[in-house]
Amino acid sequence: MESIHSINPERIAWCCAEHRITPGELAAQVGLSAASIERVMTGKNSLTFNQLRKIADYFGRGVLFFLEAGPVDEAQVHTPQFRTLTNQQPELSARLRALIERVERQRAVYLSLREDLDDTQRPRFSPPDLPEHDLRSAACITRRWLSLAEDNCFDTYRAAVEARGVLVFRSNAYIGKWQIAKESPILGFTLYDQDCPMIVVKKRASETQQSFTLMHELGHLLLHKVSSIDDEQDLQSLEGRERDANAFAGHLLVPDAFLAGIDDAQRPDEVTQYDDWLKPQRKAWGVSGEVILRRLLDGGRLSREQYSAYRKWRERVVEAPKGLDRNPGQRRA
Repeated sequence: MESIHSINPERIAWCCAEHRITPGELAAQVGLSAASIERVMTGKNSLTFNQLRKIADYFGRGVLFFLEAGPVDEAQVHTPQFRTLTNQQPELSARLRALIERVERQRAVYLSLREDLDDTQRPRFSPPDLPEHDLRSAACITRRWLSLAEDNCFDTYRAAVEARGVLVFRSNAYIGKWQIAKESPILGFTLYDQDCPMIVVKKRASETQQSFTLMHELGHLLLHKVSSIDDEQDLQSLEGRERDANAFAGHLLVPDAFLAGIDDAQRPDEVTQYDDWLKPQRKAWGVSGEVILRRLLDGGRLSREQYSAYRKWRERVVEAPKGLDRNPGQRRA
């Protein structure tokens, strides 16, 4: 097969730096000899089209990307939204960076297909005007905007958000190009756009956790109008924008009117029984026991000691080895 001689080694080096690998490691990943890659990097050798295509596929680029002259202009390669996320989390893995770019390409495909639809068939993103410093009112307005019923689950929350012109992706649980790795602390991210914003939620064992992540990211879109990427610490944060997004999600998922139906007199003495106590509400609202308890805490109906004891117990349950017998009060949410 004819060889290609006009390969730009600077662009291979740039991609290797982005993926935090060496040219030698790239060679091993795509099935080439280290010597071959080394000669290409010094301009002393060429590659066949199939060999170059393997490199392009590995980096998620087109073959022509490596044939263009000159250095990479990052402002042209990466969108402002992508750069916002990588600035927030500089240590993002190569796989997660590739996923963000893949999501952005899917939006471009969606928008091109949407042009063929009638105006009445296109869900347009037209967010409500929210009071940023009154999170309870902001959540109430958003709940009406989403036309949410009282009983919900992740799928109904997702459908309601998408009906308002926000694309929502949930990562795969299995290994693949659409997965957020299980070991990654990232739980979700949002890419803000005035016409078609996107939210990505990491698939987790409990759909109630996914629902909270979804509404947390929606908070960033509606309240802050920014792109954001969030991990477990952000979804527990008590500071700044993350605190606001958490409070917004809590009020949206569990409004004050819902809390009024919870009988404090029926609350068990043991925190290990809280999930059973709140089981009807957890099932109907599609939320975790922790979200409800946090709302009760903020409303002065639960002490900080009780809430902290519950969280410590939940952490022990989640970390318990699989197969370990649990008493009825230790069932997962």
